[in-house]
Amino acid sequence: MLHLLLMTAIALGLGFGLSWYALTDGRLLGAQQVGPWVFWPRAGAPDPDPYSHAFLARTGALQLGQSEGIQYVAHLDSAGEPLDRRCSYTIAGPTPTAAFWTLTPETLEGVPVARSDGPAAFNSTRLARGNDGAPVLHVGPLLRPGNWIETTGAGPMAIVLTLYDVAALGGTAGTPSGLPAITREAC
Repeated sequence: MLHLLLMTAIALGLGFGLSWYALTDGRLLGAQQVGPWVFWPRAGAPDPDPYSHAFLARTGALQLGQSEGIQYVAHLDSAGEPLDRRCSYTIAGPTPTAAFWTLTPETLEGVPVARSDGPAAFNSTRLARGNDGAPVLHVGPLLRPGNWIETTGAGPMAIVLTLYDVAALGGTAGTPSGLPAITREAC
């Protein structure tokens, strides 16, 4: 009888643990990762896989359709360290082809962390660009020249990159051609 109770407890613990993992991280079960960026390529499909469907139900996120765009979320920098609102970050490198994109620093619950009287997000139409045409973005509490969003408060944050209308430009929402690196500058 003790053996049966022990096996039941192990099975329940394993089942609940795997369910929690699938709904919060899920990189092995529907989510994909490119560098620090995690995304759910089937989330906007008419028939998402059960893990993507459960993830959307748990988070309550309004998901774009596959032809409308896709959202990439980073909770870590490119070195694997958690993103922190007290630190300054540089985001540089390629973005997949899209008609329009936004990049927003947020709390883990999805609330913007930018200063209330400043810009809440970057967007692809209002950026200073270098001689090579590529933007370099700065997120953090320390003033930076060029493209900068001031973060407020303390604690963990996420950086959300949303690409809109990628299918119209010949790409697909689930296949990134390259994503920018997130480099911690100072804390």
